[in-house]
Amino acid sequence: MSSQAPAHEDAHEAHHGHSHGHQAGHGTFRSYMTGFVLSVILTAIPFWLVMSGVFASPALTAVLVMGLGAIQIVVHMVFFLHMNTRSEGGWTIMALIFTLIIVAIALSGSLWVMHHLNTNMMPMSPEMMKNMP
Repeated sequence: MSSQAPAHEDAHEAHHGHSHGHQAGHGTFRSYMTGFVLSVILTAIPFWLVMSGVFASPALTAVLVMGLGAIQIVVHMVFFLHMNTRSEGGWTIMALIFTLIIVAIALSGSLWVMHHLNTNMMPMSPEMMKNMP
């Protein structure tokens, strides 16, 4: 038997931890339940914030809802996709960082677009609306 690693790994060896440094994380029942409970909580809180009108400021509510949404994305990636620093030689953590950057760009871009649409497309004051035909 050669001391060199094989050119390809068989799925059975990779699944049972006999692979050469490319082990994927496996979830336990406890980790899945923790992820599920956190997901339910991170869904219920924004729903409650919006439906009950806890804050008078819609901007503060929007920031909190988006923050909790970003946290929920990380919870899903860690508990359900098993992203950590040990899996796949650390490449999954790079995927997590990339995802966080993309989410930040998407959220901030969405807010920017919605703000400017509101400012530029809805410029009427109540007095202007009274004079509409």
